Amino acid sequence: MGFASKELLINVLFVLLPLFFVQMFYLVKYTHQSKRLKNWMVAIFPVISLVLCMLFPAPLMDGFVMDFRRIPLVLGVLYGGPWFGLLLLALILVIRFFQGGDGFVITSIMYPLFTVILIYLSKSYHMMSVKKRLLVVGLVLPASEAALLFIITQLCPIKIPGMIQLQLILLNMTAVFVAMVIWEIIRQNFELMQKVAKAEKLEVVSHLAASMSHEVRNPLTVTKGFMQLLYEDLPKDKQKDYLDLAIRELDRSVEIINDYLMFARPSVEKMEKIDMRLETQNSLNIMTPHANMHGITIVSVIPPAPIYVMGKTSQFEQCLVNMIKNAIEAMPDGGEIQVTIQSDRSTVSLMIEDSGEGMTIEQINRLGEPYFTTKSKGTGLGMMVSYSIIQGMNGEITVKSVKGKGSCFTITLPVYYERENS
Repeated sequence: MGFASKELLINVLFVLLPLFFVQMFYLVKYTHQSKRLKNWMVAIFPVISLVLCMLFPAPLMDGFVMDFRRIPLVLGVLYGGPWFGLLLLALILVIRFFQGGDGFVITSIMYPLFTVILIYLSKSYHMMSVKKRLLVVGLVLPASEAALLFIITQLCPIKIPGMIQLQLILLNMTAVFVAMVIWEIIRQNFELMQKVAKAEKLEVVSHLAASMSHEVRNPLTVTKGFMQLLYEDLPKDKQKDYLDLAIRELDRSVEIINDYLMFARPSVEKMEKIDMRLETQNSLNIMTPHANMHGITIVSVIPPAPIYVMGKTSQFEQCLVNMIKNAIEAMPDGGEIQVTIQSDRSTVSLMIEDSGEGMTIEQINRLGEPYFTTKSKGTGLGMMVSYSIIQGMNGEITVKSVKGKGSCFTITLPVYYERENS
């Protein structure tokens, strides 16, 4: 192309560059959920594109200049609606009036007519497929360009060679095709982003419901076990102990439901001082009958002196019950679970060691992920909740395991001292 190629390519840049700013606008709006960014602000970009195209046209011949103002007008009417199209038309007429020259008369005739055609097409434009949209614009824009060139050559004392006219039409077609493809990609990307965000919200709700069902089942299973034991001929005091433990487990299931309601409606969680030694023993008392039913012995090594950590008692107990239950289920043929508490001045470690099936490195790395489980039945949500609880207590869970020999889960938490708050 031998005529004013530099200036026309700059006009193409004026058309395309604002589209990338539109993408950045939507990316910031939806990624950061910014309420300050309003949808109407997108209209600024085609306005800027149109103004720049008209202020920096490409000189063609004998004082005749050319620009790509029709492309922002096309996109503005078809994607922004009739009222936005009329705004762009008014802007074109105002700028062209102040630029002066005979071209204003041609502009004031051609562009209102062109805008009316675009407004008519916009009524059914959004119901068309992308291919039909490209086809419609690919026919309308070259036709308008050809009509404009014909009128100019008829009314003005200027002769534009046919080859240059063809090049102008092809360049307009190429620029509008590229602009429309970019716009469609941007639009589809952000529609997809909204769908993904909606799907993620539904997935969170699904995880929450499944996790709550899983966690409530644990205390109900233990309660069922105690109730079954009451069928046996037991001393009155033993029956009372079992009933007390069953009621306590039902209370714990209510607490779990309340906890998940709080997850659904987040609030500031108050931390409390927990005697780790006492809560570990309570969890063992709950799980020992369940372990005995599966031919499993629980051996504990717990120091006599209190060891305090910060957390929430019900959640910490829920975590321990989950992990001990997993250890029981890892030994279908029976065995032994060893629970040990060790502490130094700054941290305390609780180790739950089983002689079960063990895990591979890949399985260990995926522990705590939603719906990952090493069992044939289960969701993996119990372990996910356990990891979440310990992280909320500023602790961590580490795992050592050998396939076929067993696993050792170590919960490490910072020790709480009264004098830290004095």
